[in-house]
Amino acid sequence: MKALKEKIQQDGKMLSESVLKVDAFLNHQIDPQLMKEIGEEFAERFQGQGITKILSIESSGIAPAVMTGLVMDVPVIFARKRKSLTLSDDLYTANVYSYTKHESNDISVSREFINSGDTILIMDDFLANGQAALGLIDIAQQSGAAIAGIGIVIEKGFQPGRKLIQERGIQVESLANIASLKNKEVSFFEEVDSK
Repeated sequence: MKALKEKIQQDGKMLSESVLKVDAFLNHQIDPQLMKEIGEEFAERFQGQGITKILSIESSGIAPAVMTGLVMDVPVIFARKRKSLTLSDDLYTANVYSYTKHESNDISVSREFINSGDTILIMDDFLANGQAALGLIDIAQQSGAAIAGIGIVIEKGFQPGRKLIQERGIQVESLANIASLKNKEVSFFEEVDSK
C-alpha cells in the first residue's frame, strides 16, 4: 500500500535493525485518513470470505481493526491484556510474549462475543515474531470460529512471524512488508500488486 509505505518512510523512526517506531501515525497518535484507507484496503483484500467479526488485540491493533470493521460492517472485538472487574468470567485466554516489551501477558476475550458460527478476520498493527497473532489464533480456535485470515498493517518480513502463521494454513495479508531496517533505512519487499 503506497500511502502507508510513504508514511513509514516519512514519519517512521528506526530505533535499531529490528525496531521501527510508528507512534506518529499508528500506535500513539493516529492518522484517521490513513486508517480509513487501511480499512478499505483490508476490506477489499478479504471481500467475499463471509467475515462476521474482526478480532484484534489492545491497543495498537484497534484503530485499523475498527476502520476495517466499519467498511465491512461487522463488529470488532479486541483481546484485553489485563483483566478488569467487568471481564472476569467465562473467557477465552491465551498467553502472548512481547519481544518489544520483554513481558508475557494473558490476553482474554469474553466467550459471549465469539462462537463457532463466526468467521473471524484477525488484525494487528505489526507482525514480527508472530506471538500476538498466534495468541489471537488460539482464542479463535478455542471458540470454534473459522479464521478467514490475518490482516497486518506492517510486517517485519525479516522475522519469522509469517512463516509460523502460514504453517497453520492461514492466509496473511500485510500492507507494508519490511525487508530491512539496516543502516537506519527502511526497505520493503516488492509486492505483486503495489497500490
